Amino acid sequence: MASAGLARAAEPRLFIYDNDFLGPGGSDMQSVLPLLAGPDVKLLGFTVVTGDGWLDEETAYLLRFLEVARATDIPVVPGALYPLVNTQPRMAAWEQLYGKLPWKGAWDESAPGATMHPADPHRITPWADGMPKTKPADEIAANFLIRQVRAHPHQVTIVEAGPMTNLALAIRLDPEFPALAKELIFMGGYVGAILDQVTGNPDFTADFNIWFDPEAAHIALTAPWPKIISIGTVSNGALTDQALLDRIAQKRTPANEYLARNAMKDLPLWDETTTAIAVDQSLILKSVDAYMDVNLDFGADYGRMHVWPDNLAPHQGARKVTVVLSIDTKRVVDEYVKAAQFQRPSR
Repeated sequence: MASAGLARAAEPRLFIYDNDFLGPGGSDMQSVLPLLAGPDVKLLGFTVVTGDGWLDEETAYLLRFLEVARATDIPVVPGALYPLVNTQPRMAAWEQLYGKLPWKGAWDESAPGATMHPADPHRITPWADGMPKTKPADEIAANFLIRQVRAHPHQVTIVEAGPMTNLALAIRLDPEFPALAKELIFMGGYVGAILDQVTGNPDFTADFNIWFDPEAAHIALTAPWPKIISIGTVSNGALTDQALLDRIAQKRTPANEYLARNAMKDLPLWDETTTAIAVDQSLILKSVDAYMDVNLDFGADYGRMHVWPDNLAPHQGARKVTVVLSIDTKRVVDEYVKAAQFQRPSR
């Protein structure tokens, strides 16, 4: 019996990481590191969705980074090119009525460290570190998600750090998919952050992953996951500043040198915090369970998250979500530094 228990303890934890991998550096790409470095983590694959950038370019950025990080054995599976309902003209119409959005992702005209092309979804702009030689998987992200969860029922943690379009498509294709997963951990849910847009940096409280595709978020958050964890404003506690880059550079690897060359400085560790918590949930210091859903009315609150206690919830499909209220930010940063200094063995 003891040997069987030890065998079970040695089994790796299974993850799929869905994200909008804007690159060649920045939070989207840096967030891969905690998952690559996790000693008991097995990444079944990366799935890619349009969000911060366009799908094809994001896929190329991720493939190239994985070449540098010696992780080309992990499949990269492209997914949705567009949101379910939202469009660039629709977002522009919303802005005319209700005010400017601080960040529009693939539809933005400019971004620090990136060349944006909102009207050209299939363009891939060459960058200094060169295009990838490896190719993406010959599959669609939604099908990959379903196939892996059905192959490993109740074992796969889905980490979502981009718009939820791929998840929504998987749920519509296979309604049993979310119930067969272990849990969903997502970067989003900036509840209670409206005034922070006035008193602080509005981009640091922008719930972009939700408002880029609100309908997908609604489908995902009303699905029967065994557990959902929301990571929002707590991810603003540390920045990719020069001091952090200097700490990481004390032990150089090809991967962290690549990311340092392409860093987007002075932005929060948004997605890095999400993947760090996915690997080690003891980083969460305080949380609350609440019913959560997304406003889909095309008004001033379109794409805004709402939460309710049990006695006030409308109970029209919203599910309970664990909303993270505080984390051990120092440990998050320390763990990220260790992950950034980790180097996979040659294969």
